[in-house]
Amino acid sequence: MQPESSSRSTLSSGLWRTLRRRAWILLAGVLLLLAVGLLVGRGTGGVAEGRSEAPGAESPRPSSQTPRAGGGPASAQAVEEAEAQAPRYAATTCWSDLERFNEGVSLETFRDWAAPLLASRDPLVRMYLKERLTELIGKDAGRAGQVLEWTREAGPKEFKVFAMALKDSEAVHLPEVARRLVEMGLDPELDSERRAGLLSSLDSQKQLSPEVLTRLTDFAKDPASGEGGWAAARTIARVMKNDHERSANAAPYLDKLLSIGTQSLDEHVRYMALSTPMETAPVLDDRAIDGYSKVLTSEGSPDGRGAAAHNLALSSDSAKVLDTFSRAFEPEQDVCVRWALFRFSARAAGRDALPTMAKMALIDPRFQPTYQDFERIYASGVVDFERVWLALSDQDPYGCLHRD
Repeated sequence: MQPESSSRSTLSSGLWRTLRRRAWILLAGVLLLLAVGLLVGRGTGGVAEGRSEAPGAESPRPSSQTPRAGGGPASAQAVEEAEAQAPRYAATTCWSDLERFNEGVSLETFRDWAAPLLASRDPLVRMYLKERLTELIGKDAGRAGQVLEWTREAGPKEFKVFAMALKDSEAVHLPEVARRLVEMGLDPELDSERRAGLLSSLDSQKQLSPEVLTRLTDFAKDPASGEGGWAAARTIARVMKNDHERSANAAPYLDKLLSIGTQSLDEHVRYMALSTPMETAPVLDDRAIDGYSKVLTSEGSPDGRGAAAHNLALSSDSAKVLDTFSRAFEPEQDVCVRWALFRFSARAAGRDALPTMAKMALIDPRFQPTYQDFERIYASGVVDFERVWLALSDQDPYGCLHRD
């Protein structure tokens, strides 16, 4: 791969103006904070002394004390020591050097030049570094592959910048880059947190192939997958939302999420798989209805059963859902799950759900006042569930909102 040019010509004029404007806005904010500090500390001499001794006044350059872009994996202790010894930028120095960094940095120098900026512990700096690295990657599969290799032994702050830059890059949608992300995300040689971060970088994909869906599903159901399995389930759900918005296609993803939600041994992974379809809100087919109906009686977690009720409310067969909710309500012992079955009956069938809700209120008298509230609102002519919900006198009568 040819070294990237470090001149200003590598940036379009519009992009350069955007970066320059962002840098000056951030610099103005830092100067304002500094002015407040001067007023508070006037007379002590501390601020002036701190400014005179701030290191890193020269423009960013590779440091022998910071982790290099190449070389073999470093131990966690070595990475921590390198970060501790890296040159520190004072707030004003850091952002006054931003323009020179922006003009001169290339992919080959990025790690060394970014190391002291990461040591500043400024979240705005990390945000800028992520965006700049995304631009450097562009649509180039080779550059994306180089950054992906960096993630193998990067420290926590570096890794987050690299993974987020990859996720937002155009290159991540190239088949060869997405394939490498999957392979590394499922690599048992990497630690669980690193695998989770890599799999999360797939969130922006427009779709997942049947093969990748199966691999992510099997991994999420693996008891040894840990945090990586949780991330795999979330990635399936997020790509499902992308694909559904583009093509209204959710069935393959729902099938895999149901498989994870009913077969994983990890409660957190199951809940992730059962709850995330709520963000996409696809209309359920008969297969999905049957799957979530079984969850209502088989899932050990009340949160998981409540999520299943929410998903079932989006069914195309409201009569079948009302019958399912009615049969699940009496044996259910958790009041919050009962509240989910009760209110999502109204979401599934609107005013036609009132007889089912009245039956529930007879089984559990605590629901009598809430039933009367729903009955009053429907009698007033309101039929849209969102408006009905907002018109309730109490939207959390059983203290369950923290579990939704």
